[in-house]
Amino acid sequence: MLEDAPAKVNLYLHVTGRRADGYHLLDSLAVFGPAADSLHAEPAQELSLVLDGPFGEALAAEPDNLVLRAARALAPRGAALRLTKRLPVASGIGGGSADAAAALRLLNRLWGAGRDESALAALAAPLGADIPVCIASRPALMQGIGEVIRPAPRLPECGLLLVNPGVPVATPAVFRARQGEFTPPATLPESWPDAAAMAADLRRLTNDLESAALSLCPAIAEVLAALRAQPGCLLARMSGSGATCFGLFATPAGAAAAARAMPTGWWASGGGLYGAGVPSLHPDTGGV
Repeated sequence: MLEDAPAKVNLYLHVTGRRADGYHLLDSLAVFGPAADSLHAEPAQELSLVLDGPFGEALAAEPDNLVLRAARALAPRGAALRLTKRLPVASGIGGGSADAAAALRLLNRLWGAGRDESALAALAAPLGADIPVCIASRPALMQGIGEVIRPAPRLPECGLLLVNPGVPVATPAVFRARQGEFTPPATLPESWPDAAAMAADLRRLTNDLESAALSLCPAIAEVLAALRAQPGCLLARMSGSGATCFGLFATPAGAAAAARAMPTGWWASGGGLYGAGVPSLHPDTGGV
């Protein structure tokens, strides 16, 4: 049994406040794709995990990662898991959260646990703030610390290019470096007629973590400049806490073409949104 774990991309990210326990409150429009990890599972007596893929070594020193924690949260059962890691680690696109969500979906089927999406999301919430939105892996509005999920506006056809300069960025460090006031939640329409209209609205919003991440990782500025220089790029912005940035294009083909123009040594993947006419990501998806 095989399950995709598509990248989560924050098209905007407002920090709206801070709770008494120190957790920040967020408001964000999250979409998925065009790159993904993949998780394979087979029945087994014991629970085990093997890592491979371009970024598998980056997780080799983490014996109790989110995939295993998610599996144990679902049920005390056995399974032989293999995670093919194609998404950069600590890169602002929710790779670990997507992997944990994929584990819950996949093992829910393998073990016949019978949990629906809402039950899996509730189970996932204590494991990580980004995991609940990754359960469905479809566009959604995220609020609270990530546990409040609402339907997204209807999105037009568009393309998304993801680019990472190969520098990991630690989310806690970015939040510690953040300065300034809090930003109110965004007001979005019910739908956009096309990608240009969506980009125009998104340009009025921000990623409130971008300046803090830039202070820790100046290479993000180079990525944003490269994206903005691409023909047809409607919007370039950092995703999450970085260092991955995205470019929004009118079509998946435009995003894929721009991915091929990115500098050698950077990770790049371009195409359409996951869940928007993309039934499954091919096993070799995840970098040019």
